[in-house]
Amino acid sequence: MTAMPRVLSDFLAEGDDLEDLLAGLAPEHWRLPTPAPGWTVAHQVAHLASVFRMAALSAGDPERFAAMAAGLSDDFEANVAAALAGYLGDPPDRLLRRWREERIAAAKALGSGPLDRIVPWLVRPMPASFLGAAGVMELFAHGQDVADAVGVRREYTDRIEHLVGFAVRNRDFGFEVRGLAAPKDPFRFELTAPSGAQWAYGPADAPQRVTGSAVDFCLLTTRRRHRDDLDVRAEGRDADRWLDVAQAYRGPSGEGRRPGQFRMAEAD
Repeated sequence: MTAMPRVLSDFLAEGDDLEDLLAGLAPEHWRLPTPAPGWTVAHQVAHLASVFRMAALSAGDPERFAAMAAGLSDDFEANVAAALAGYLGDPPDRLLRRWREERIAAAKALGSGPLDRIVPWLVRPMPASFLGAAGVMELFAHGQDVADAVGVRREYTDRIEHLVGFAVRNRDFGFEVRGLAAPKDPFRFELTAPSGAQWAYGPADAPQRVTGSAVDFCLLTTRRRHRDDLDVRAEGRDADRWLDVAQAYRGPSGEGRRPGQFRMAEAD
């Protein structure tokens, strides 16, 4: 039997960790508000289920994915709301089960062929491996919202390396969605993993540098914490400007988080 590619096994493991948290929640906890305005815990899980359903279609049935994508409007928020609507009517146990089925189907479809093959996606096609890394990003970001809502401190692992690499590759997204010119020069990223390993990307002699905690880098690039509350540092004018706009995803940046919003809770 061929071993599952690491990005997909890590994607499934991240989902299992979040499911362990969700499975222990009482039904009323699913109605708790999360830091994302207007979204409860149930909204977060419904969003993940809808995204993973699209990923399974993308990798497993590109023609159906194309037909689905063609039916989307130019209104991003309306598209998100429509995708959530198919899940939000479910009670927590059924929503949890459906989400599990969607993420397993996504991993199976992404692993059904070479990971370097190009699969369709909402903005532009990408390698299947990139879509797997994007799945890790989704689990990290929306899992953080769930953890914040229920007051649980997460345990991070080196599986976030997929998100770190994805955010580095997509360095310019934050500039692009704001209509800003992206820096022309490459950055050097030097980050410390949860295990203590050192991860480095970009030219070693680049004057524009971003250093610090890999976990905090992920919190920054998923906009789940404000830069002022993170161990992520910049050297160089462009790198410092990047810390204000960094995001690993191409869609609207959203409200982000306020300075100090979680400082007291995380100090407990």
